[in-house]
Amino acid sequence: MREVDRPLRGRVRLQHMSGSRRQDRLPPVGTVADRGGAVCAEQPGARVVSTDEETALRRRLVGIDLGIASTHTVRVLDEGGGQVCRRRAGPTVAELSRIEQAALAGAEAGTRLEVVLEPTGPAWLPVAVFFLGRGHTVFRVSSAKAADLRRFLSRHAKSNGIDADTLARLPLLDPGGLRPLELPGAQNAALDRRVRATDRLTRAASEHKVRIKDLVRQLMPVTPLTGDLGQADLAVLERWADPRALLALGPARLTAVIVKASTGHQGRERAAAWRQAAAAAVELYAAYPAMPFTDLAAEVATEVRLLRAT
Repeated sequence: MREVDRPLRGRVRLQHMSGSRRQDRLPPVGTVADRGGAVCAEQPGARVVSTDEETALRRRLVGIDLGIASTHTVRVLDEGGGQVCRRRAGPTVAELSRIEQAALAGAEAGTRLEVVLEPTGPAWLPVAVFFLGRGHTVFRVSSAKAADLRRFLSRHAKSNGIDADTLARLPLLDPGGLRPLELPGAQNAALDRRVRATDRLTRAASEHKVRIKDLVRQLMPVTPLTGDLGQADLAVLERWADPRALLALGPARLTAVIVKASTGHQGRERAAAWRQAAAAAVELYAAYPAMPFTDLAAEVATEVRLLRAT
């Protein structure tokens, strides 16, 4: 085999152009070419985007690893998966605009960005609003989907930006599994927020109810709380969860409180059930002087107030 026919490995490739041989050296690793052919410094791992490749590029892939208390980590890839640039940015128009400019550098006019991010708390919304408003496509992917690919890539690459790089590659590896994000209108967004708030408060209220019942079982093992917590039950527990205080109250006043809180739906029978439970508890714990009646009653009162606020 002649020297000129041998595979070129690790050497500068010679190309024939217009009947003459010229030396086409690649720029140093860590640079990308701009539209005028100039070379601009970039982070290690970037590759050269030639003029021929630029004409074929119609999209750039942007992976953003959202930061909560820190800036966002950004990786930009071309359609072939080659790195264009890496950046960090905060949730401001100025910084996100610089990300957009860096991502589109060297791309053909009309190229759009495909931005992929995970729904990390509320941090995704400002980023999505910016890029959607600029006419780009935004994908909000599940953490499970990103984690599967991240586990694979982390075996073959060592990078502090592996999360951002993983997100940027999802459109290449799972294009059918991504759906463009569409932000709702004002009314739908308000409804969504209220539904989420209602769900969160409902779950919180349920936790407080469970905690109240558990505490009352410690105070009064023969608990009268066998069903749902009513307003009358809360009125009693907020002031007299300590069975000793409940017995000292007297049946007449206890009945009056229950009648008022239940708007007349409960009365003497409910008061009697509470007094029986209190008497059984005092009798049971008589031989246990360390029983923390006062502390447990105070905690019950706190949980009742939290439940009412919720």
